[in-house]
Amino acid sequence: MSTELMIILSMVEPALLVVILTVALTMVAKRLEIISEGLGTLGGALATVESQHLRPLDRLVADVNGPLKIIVDTLPVIAGKARLVVRKAQGG
Repeated sequence: MSTELMIILSMVEPALLVVILTVALTMVAKRLEIISEGLGTLGGALATVESQHLRPLDRLVADVNGPLKIIVDTLPVIAGKARLVVRKAQGG
């Protein structure tokens, strides 16, 4: 190869690389914008689900958890009394 051809190729190569990277980054930017729009739509849908379906359940969850908490808090006391009964039944 001649020196002139090598010089031309060494100048064309970086320019071609810049063009390819510009096109690729532009495509990535467009896809990210599309994804961003989709995430915005999804966020709106999730907010709607929360406000229309989950928040009304808060009271029901509280109503169910109240008695369960009492039961869970009482279980250690019941277990302690059961241990005493077992010890007394075993003669201890």
